[in-house]
Amino acid sequence: MITALPLSQIILDHLVRDRVAVQDDDMDALVNSIRDRGQQTPIEVMVLENGTFGLISGWQRCTAIAQLCKDGLYDGTVLAIERQASDASGAYLAMVEENEISVGLSHFERARIAIKTVELGVCETDKKALLGLFRTASRAKRSKIRSFLNVVRDSDGALSSPQSSRERLGLELSSALDGDANLAENLRAALDKAAPQDAATEQKLLPDALAARKKEGSNKAKNSPKDTGYLERDLGPGLSVRVYKSDGRVELNGSALTPDLRARLLHWLEKRI
Repeated sequence: MITALPLSQIILDHLVRDRVAVQDDDMDALVNSIRDRGQQTPIEVMVLENGTFGLISGWQRCTAIAQLCKDGLYDGTVLAIERQASDASGAYLAMVEENEISVGLSHFERARIAIKTVELGVCETDKKALLGLFRTASRAKRSKIRSFLNVVRDSDGALSSPQSSRERLGLELSSALDGDANLAENLRAALDKAAPQDAATEQKLLPDALAARKKEGSNKAKNSPKDTGYLERDLGPGLSVRVYKSDGRVELNGSALTPDLRARLLHWLEKRI
């Protein structure tokens, strides 16, 4: 069923944030078409809480209608098809395929879409979301998208231009987040403090922050005691024992370990095994 919804109740960045802008000529043509003929194709939305709707497809139509409303040439409503979680999987897949062809999604945005479908109950797990939404992608590509899942969960909202994140930087960030429980909080603090005004500045800040954390971790490693892989203690003058952590192996060392002592130890062990 197609319904008329207030544009103000539609969350345009429900799935993707800071979507790549369309060409001015294309947007002008769409604005003129909707102004002259009205909206011909409904958008698709996901029913959310508190009377709001998450946009699944139709970002350009909403943008064009918003422009017309600003100029006083439209009434502020959008024709939409409402989707529930139980029947939204096909709409999400269509949206992904449409965006891959028209503008190309970044790995960050692909991962964000997968996470949203799980949060909303459209897909049961991250794995099912990746296999369902990106079923035509290669295994290597899905693996890269999977690497971005924790990047999205830890930094979504802190990054002003996530779609600008280079693949290599994103993968480095993902690996760093896995190995440092405090990194996400520190990165958010660094971004808040720097308040980058554009994507280029933000993208330069991230590798600088990662390099600083890596250097800090390296210095800590240098100053911390080395893990020898065994526990060692003295048994007496000229005799020590090592117990290896990996397999429990016991090793005796020292000048007091004479052939006579070895023989007596072996005899003692034989009597008790």
